[in-house]
Amino acid sequence: MLKAYKFRLYPAAEQKTMIANHIGSCRFVYNWALEQKIKSYEQEGRSLSQYDLNKRLPELKKEHEWLKKVNSQSLQGMTKNLDSAFTMFFREKNGFPNFKSRKNPIQSFPVPQHYTVDFENNVVKLPKIGKVKAVLHQRFEGKLKTATVSRTSTEIYYISILVDNGEELPEKQEFSADTTVGVDVGIKDFAVISTGEKIENPKYLKNSMKRLKVLQKRVSKKPKGSKNREKAKLRLAKLHEKISNQRNDFQHQLSSKLIRENQAIAVETLNVNGMLKNHHLAQAISDSSWSSFVTKLVYKAEWFGKTLLRIGRFEPSTKLCNVCGYHNSNITLDVREWECPVCKTKHDRDINAAINIKKFALQAKNLIVT
Repeated sequence: MLKAYKFRLYPAAEQKTMIANHIGSCRFVYNWALEQKIKSYEQEGRSLSQYDLNKRLPELKKEHEWLKKVNSQSLQGMTKNLDSAFTMFFREKNGFPNFKSRKNPIQSFPVPQHYTVDFENNVVKLPKIGKVKAVLHQRFEGKLKTATVSRTSTEIYYISILVDNGEELPEKQEFSADTTVGVDVGIKDFAVISTGEKIENPKYLKNSMKRLKVLQKRVSKKPKGSKNREKAKLRLAKLHEKISNQRNDFQHQLSSKLIRENQAIAVETLNVNGMLKNHHLAQAISDSSWSSFVTKLVYKAEWFGKTLLRIGRFEPSTKLCNVCGYHNSNITLDVREWECPVCKTKHDRDINAAINIKKFALQAKNLIVT
């Protein structure tokens, strides 16, 4: 079983420069490799493989001498990352790979091998960089796979280490209607459970919007290229990072609770990209970050032998009475409660949807197991 462990790094001043060189060089190689693949396909009608690109790297190093100061395997790791990006593009149609920008808030580079972790001295030794101080708060055992060193826009450094612990994924536990819950995500309440429980949406972005506007205004008023502008940008980046950390912490706690307490969880497949085109709700949808929440449910379900069930995005979970099956086509977004005209059951819109999600997921013909 593969598990990733993330630790905070505290590089010295020289090491920060080396990490910056690695990040810039790896970004350069990735963009060069993407350009080579595009040109090869347009001019020759063939796609270059990872092996073809790696064979051209020595010539690229002769042309750009500064690439020799960087760990060669990190550069080859970028061609592997590009190959994976194209595989995802053809398999899942996620979008054509983009060129990497130095303006991205998180910059990183891979370290495929030849690094060591010293738990006794809280040190990680990286090729070409040396021993870097780290907070190794969690021990692990197993075979070290690729590590990724990252730097945030607030100059905080991390290393994420992928470890093969030699264990098999646990077998999926049996589940029934009694041990399954449906989860309906929303904006007013982040999640509504089929048991009737409602999880309030913390709305971290909305609650910080007033402060964000102040900091954004300060950045815009500072002269471009000035030190004061850089300081203002750093304060703004720190607030964005805080919001992201708050959201992640909330989602981790909720996803762990749901996985721990149930054998199976049913969710709805949402077209988030389509929803974001509604400019009245786009910010609230982005603030909720439903996709990252479902991603957490997916890998935690695998870790603990639980089952994640998904229903199709076109199932009428909101408009169907969960008691008699009456289809109410008149429900609009502003209707939070309604009464079924057939069986006279009074429904809370979101609880009714969560119950229907659970029912649809347990029907074999509607089942999409993740």
